[in-house]
Amino acid sequence: MGRRLAGWRALSRGERTRLVACLLLLPVLHLALALAGYRRTLRWVEALTRRRQPHPASPAEIDAARALARLAAIAGRHGVVDATCLRQSLLVLGWLRLRGLQPQLQLGMKPMAGPFQAHAWIELEGQRLLSTDAEHQTFRDPRAAG
Repeated sequence: MGRRLAGWRALSRGERTRLVACLLLLPVLHLALALAGYRRTLRWVEALTRRRQPHPASPAEIDAARALARLAAIAGRHGVVDATCLRQSLLVLGWLRLRGLQPQLQLGMKPMAGPFQAHAWIELEGQRLLSTDAEHQTFRDPRAAG
């Protein structure tokens, strides 16, 4: 408990606010996925966060996106639901789209060194937001091969 409290105190006021928002929104995404499935939930997130004038992300916005992804991961580990990488990624996707950015949701897996492990992550301007995402390869659409 002492470590968690120290971690909370180390956050700025804005980071605490974003962390609480993540803790509240992840259960909503969990429920949406359970009731509506992946495709409908993704369409819902995209529809609710659509912006007419998206813009390229500045270096400062990429840094802020990385910080948000870290907060979503913390909320995923300590929240009331099992907020897997897909739930966290959908949350970050929507949040960044609301800011007028153009994040990409990626789905992939770890190379076959062990058991199959699917993973979801967000890329912004071609950059993965979390360093732990680097060890995964993006799924390729077999229809695109040719």
